[in-house]
Amino acid sequence: MAADYDLLVIGGGINGTGIARDAVGRGASVLLVEMGDLAGATSSASTKLIHGGLRYLEYYEFNLVRKALKEREVLWRNAPHIAWPLRFILPHHKDLRPAWLLRMGLFLYDHLGGRKLLPATKTVRLDQPPFSHGLKKLFRKGFEYSDCWVDDARLVVLNARDAADRGADIRTRTRCISARRDGGVWRVVLKDLASGEEKTVTANVVVNAAGPWVADMLNGVVGSNSSSRVRLVKGSHIIVPRRFEHDRCFIFQNGDGRIVFAIPYETDFTLIGTTDVDYQDDLGKVEISQDEIDYLCRAASEYLETPVTPTDVVHTYSGVRPLYDDGAEDAKAATRDYVLELDGGEDTPVVLSVFGGKITTYRKLAEQVLEKLEPFLPFKRGVWTAAAPLPGGDFKVDAVDAEVARLETDYPFLDTAFATRLIRHYGTDARNLLGDAQKLSDLGRQFGHTLFEREVRWLMKREWAQTAEDVLWRRTKLGLRLSREDAGELDTFMAGCLAGQAGAAA
Repeated sequence: MAADYDLLVIGGGINGTGIARDAVGRGASVLLVEMGDLAGATSSASTKLIHGGLRYLEYYEFNLVRKALKEREVLWRNAPHIAWPLRFILPHHKDLRPAWLLRMGLFLYDHLGGRKLLPATKTVRLDQPPFSHGLKKLFRKGFEYSDCWVDDARLVVLNARDAADRGADIRTRTRCISARRDGGVWRVVLKDLASGEEKTVTANVVVNAAGPWVADMLNGVVGSNSSSRVRLVKGSHIIVPRRFEHDRCFIFQNGDGRIVFAIPYETDFTLIGTTDVDYQDDLGKVEISQDEIDYLCRAASEYLETPVTPTDVVHTYSGVRPLYDDGAEDAKAATRDYVLELDGGEDTPVVLSVFGGKITTYRKLAEQVLEKLEPFLPFKRGVWTAAAPLPGGDFKVDAVDAEVARLETDYPFLDTAFATRLIRHYGTDARNLLGDAQKLSDLGRQFGHTLFEREVRWLMKREWAQTAEDVLWRRTKLGLRLSREDAGELDTFMAGCLAGQAGAAA
């Protein structure tokens, strides 16, 4: 008997959605299940960077850095609405890494990854405008280099969107209860967490991309006896009011060997992170500790003219990175590269488990997963994602301002800030979202700032959003703008919409 699906992907983070998108684009039938919201865990808790990982050069991770550097411009071209270049300034700290070592590392960083569009490293004076305001006066020289920014949660959602548009079945709030081999297929029990209903589906191949839960899924739900272990490392970030007026980011060296980023964030804020702390607590309750807040405040205050204190913090977020356990003594030294483990083959249905990974290399990871699975899946084409824009990203990397201007022309009731936000979230899809609106009131109820009913309904219909948290912290970052009361009203509205949908379906 033929299976219901060629491929079942467990996990709706960046790796799971990237694999699902690539596989369905090659002609396989795909089901992806996620027990919470898309990007609901690690994939929305990154530092929001597409980067090679400058500090990984110190651990001789040259292949990882090269692979990541090559992906920067690929992802930028595929998603110019949610990804863009940033310039980072590394202040020289005479008591830490010497200048010659920094120059050598940045020379490698410039030349390892086939950089074409991003500008090269240069030396900058930090005691002259625009950098003389914000940093302590003792920092006079720095090195400026390129990396890219990405809205991590939207990257996940857009991969899921593209997968669904190509025919994949995406089910959120759906838990995988058990997966067992039954003859030549996998028999998988799924539970809809909203209704409590359980269903059984069959699949030829299973991919375990459950992130921090990858080992639990493999050894518990799937029933494998794998000896591979995952090392859970918590990374936390703080958000404070904007600390400097220019658009550069800072990368601060610390005496413990770690680095901390300070990045312009959502126009009016600065994002500071991250930490590296081994984690063994409840994966459903990952939160920043007071020690981490104090650490990030101290690290930034070593460099910034105006100290950062815990009372300055307006928001925090934390995520657990599922690193492959390579035996490193210190969390910061554990490999950030991924490991793919295949179990089964020949007459035994296979399961492939993903350990580790980075936002930057998710697309290459997906290609390597499908290379391993090619003997077991009915592919009709080869690799294809490198030149395929994500939904809304079908314009040139230097055309963002032009897209904003066009949207303002087509919808004159939008001001520049509102139009820019829509383009930065939805790209060319902003027109599909706005539809036939002629005036602001056509967008329906306003929940706060620039969030209107029409956008909320779009996110529920097209992007699997079900709660205010989904909308305010993953589909957008408007949680920084809306009050608690506004968020509560949004939650009530969305719950009513879902109840109405359920009633109509019944």
